Amino acid sequence: MLHTCTKVTLRQREITNGRISLYLDYYPAVRHPETMIMSRREYLGIYIYARPKNEMEREFNNDMLMKAEAIRCIRVQSLINEEFGFLDKNKMRADFLEYFRKKMHNKDHKWKVVYNHFYNFVNGKCSFGDVTVDLCKKFREYLLSAKQLKHSKHPVSQNSASAYYSTFRGLLKIAYIEKMFKENLNDYLEKIDCQDTKREYLTLDEVKRLAATPCKIPVLKAASLFSCLTGLRISDILNLQWSDFGLAPDRGYCIRIRTQKTKTEATLPISYEAYELCGEEGKGKVFKGLTRSMINYPLKHWLAEAGIEKHVTFHCFRHTFATLQIAAGTDIYTVSKMLTHRNVSTTQIYAELVNEKKRESANRISLK
Repeated sequence: MLHTCTKVTLRQREITNGRISLYLDYYPAVRHPETMIMSRREYLGIYIYARPKNEMEREFNNDMLMKAEAIRCIRVQSLINEEFGFLDKNKMRADFLEYFRKKMHNKDHKWKVVYNHFYNFVNGKCSFGDVTVDLCKKFREYLLSAKQLKHSKHPVSQNSASAYYSTFRGLLKIAYIEKMFKENLNDYLEKIDCQDTKREYLTLDEVKRLAATPCKIPVLKAASLFSCLTGLRISDILNLQWSDFGLAPDRGYCIRIRTQKTKTEATLPISYEAYELCGEEGKGKVFKGLTRSMINYPLKHWLAEAGIEKHVTFHCFRHTFATLQIAAGTDIYTVSKMLTHRNVSTTQIYAELVNEKKRESANRISLK
């Protein structure tokens, strides 16, 4: 069966106030892909003078006619490629912020932070039609100079800005795949580069000292030491359920999880000592009462009580697990799997921290 080629003609219609409205005439009519309604006319919202009185008005008419002709050519190409997105005028008026809000559900905490930053950036109002390459570039500049949401006196670090912009670009990709955008805006955007930072971690002696130090919030202490022994992120520990635990074929304990950050399905063996930190077996969440607010001041206070002066965040316990494992001789591939890294190259960073060859070379030159 032969495909009937649609002809697109630029036409004019005289309206009020001495104006002419320009529109496209499709023959035969084209069917809207969503409503399935046949349509022949597309009004362009472009008007010219019906009877130009001077050279300026004639030049204006010529300019508008050229723009209308350019649109006609684009429509012909779209029809040839069977792309009918131009028929959906409501899509560009849809609320992008509402779309963002729905997408951030079931995502990690970072998505909510990025949403709040973008909400502030656009003053609480943004349609899909507003989301242009220029707007995305300005949001990039905004993140590089923005203040933290909870601590308005402190700027967002470059590495945080990099992570936030990466999340935002991830949203743009999802919207493009779902045909909310005609093109992938990411093709025209540059990422924010990360800065090399010192990955802080605890030595084994420091972990033992922390374990021996009382904490006013027992669940915080248990969760922190559990992270040191398993390498789990705070997001995964907060969501850890008793139903995630099981026995491996070797009769050892393991947990089956889907990580919040990378959505990786993994079965991870854990030590009996790590299992003991979870307390008495029950139902629902393992670390009941644990909240994100605890990993700020209460954690710092507990570390100070243990005499640890390093700048340690909860995520540093994950670094601690990785470095202690590698230092103990665990191969990097196994550590990568335990950390649910997608690439071994990510885990290589920890190997650099405990590279014995570097220590040997540093001690080869002596003045004594």
